Amino acid sequence: MKVILISGASRGIGLKVAEQLIKENYCLSLGVRNPADLDNSVFVNHERVLIHPYEATNKQSPLDWVKATVDKFGSIDGVINCAGILKKVQFEDDNEEELDSLWEINVKAPWRLTRAAFPYLKQSGEGRIINLVSMSGKRVKGTLAGYSASKFAFLALSQSMRNVGWDDGIRATAICPSFVNTDMVKEVNLAPQMMTQPEDVAKVISTVLSLPNTAYIGEVLINFGLEK
Repeated sequence: MKVILISGASRGIGLKVAEQLIKENYCLSLGVRNPADLDNSVFVNHERVLIHPYEATNKQSPLDWVKATVDKFGSIDGVINCAGILKKVQFEDDNEEELDSLWEINVKAPWRLTRAAFPYLKQSGEGRIINLVSMSGKRVKGTLAGYSASKFAFLALSQSMRNVGWDDGIRATAICPSFVNTDMVKEVNLAPQMMTQPEDVAKVISTVLSLPNTAYIGEVLINFGLEK
């Protein structure tokens, strides 16, 4: 069975990805800030699941999580970077703290986590990295300069991961959805049923994970409507 790490697995897209993959007989290592958030989930005491504390801003946290995963399962075949934040930093805002927070969690954290798991992904020969980027990493439609800049950087990081790991069978894919019906976009003036549903993003990620090295998909753009 393949072993997959998922960050941000206690809610939103990360949770739906975990729920999808556990049905497909993957072994899952779920990184969450507060493991108690999953106390009432199907994952508790599941023989194919490790629930581990993960703090995206802590440099030691991904190292501890990766070690615990290998100790339990013996290998790592994939990393799905779902943890991320949205801060409303405008271009003219003088808010270094929130800008640094965006960079720390949306760029540096997936860099550190994937780097920690990289030796095991190489050993797999079919290592998979799924990065939950955003349509905001493909184009800028609004005025949230800080968030968009962090997502453009994350897309560049995803491409770098692909290039570095390619000869070892590692394939990195950027998933770029527009508005998804999660808590992150609860202030958006759109009816929830009009947005992309997190379950559907999870199905896309499942498909990407299942493809062989010879059917690589570098980016997946997902939208709920036509952009003009």
